[in-house]
Amino acid sequence: MHVLTLTPFFPSAGDEVTGCFIAESNKQLEQFGVTSSVIAVSPIHYPRKASNPLAPAAWVRYPQIPGNLGLSSAGRWLYARLLTEVPRLRRERPIDVIHAHAALPCGHAAALLSRHLKIPFVVTLHGLDVFNTCFLGGVPAQWRRRASIHVYRAARMVICISRRVQSLLRDGMQEDVRSTVVYNGTDTNFFSPVPGGTPPRQEEEILSVGSLLVGKGHELVLRAIRQLADSCPHVRCRIIGEGSDRARFEALARELGIAQRVQFEGRKSRAEVADAMRDCSVFVLPSRYEGLGCVYLEAMACGKPVIACRGQGIDEIIEHRKNGWLIPVDGLDELAQGLSTLLQSPDLCSRLGAAARETILNGLTLSDQAQRLAQIYGEAIA
Repeated sequence: MHVLTLTPFFPSAGDEVTGCFIAESNKQLEQFGVTSSVIAVSPIHYPRKASNPLAPAAWVRYPQIPGNLGLSSAGRWLYARLLTEVPRLRRERPIDVIHAHAALPCGHAAALLSRHLKIPFVVTLHGLDVFNTCFLGGVPAQWRRRASIHVYRAARMVICISRRVQSLLRDGMQEDVRSTVVYNGTDTNFFSPVPGGTPPRQEEEILSVGSLLVGKGHELVLRAIRQLADSCPHVRCRIIGEGSDRARFEALARELGIAQRVQFEGRKSRAEVADAMRDCSVFVLPSRYEGLGCVYLEAMACGKPVIACRGQGIDEIIEHRKNGWLIPVDGLDELAQGLSTLLQSPDLCSRLGAAARETILNGLTLSDQAQRLAQIYGEAIA
């Protein structure tokens, strides 16, 4: 089976992290007889990207009015751009199914290609903004919503990364839509515990990995560390990631008097992230808007206790005090209490971490995800 992957998220030269969850699942699909040709897309006003040798893709640029205003029409522009690229690829080898990632613009372009070339398509939703309203109102949001609904109606299957995403889809469509849940898988060999367990350390280390944006909850972590100053005097925190709010978080750390306890490390490679996860005491990301969150699964695969928020996709995976720790969104006191409890109880950390890895091994591996996707592709072309 030959699948055409259309995606705005994919590793590129100099950036092996963005979209790695798509590249890794595509590679795993090969064991089920599925090969993928990837067209990675980017608006023409973004910097040009080149293929990463470890994750080959044809990078295509397309016209788009900058910002959210142009998102509702971007799929049509992308479709026009692909009208020569896809037929050429199809002549080299027949395409059985198109897998688009996100409704706009790739899902919209896939729907138009599907109608024109008579190739079935499926679309994956990776976040909570299912209808691309960008949590804003107005006429442009209505246009994006209308375009998204058109995609979902036309798709052979809408793949949701969690039941939370699927629920938002069903509630918003107010009609039957072909949908299913496929959780992201994790490479449990790459993300694995230190053999023999993490050696004892003099300092407790909190790790957070995620874009430095307000929605990810990093400021909550900083304020919790300030509350832990007396009960956990040796606690340190590493924050891996980049984003537009980095300067704001660094200023907050200085304001709270904890700058010497916090390291902002910027973007790191996959291997460096895996090493950091193996080395930490607790992983925490109190994100407010998370469809699922691959970093939680990766930290769990490393045998670490993970703190996340209820009401997000990850609370379908984490059971509080059984294989992780859940707090309310913006629950500062609960976060500080959870960190204090875990950091002062190595045995509890060890038990939760072991249960967390077992959870990943039993249904959340890359192989589990690939097997489910291969089944969906087969059903789409039946």
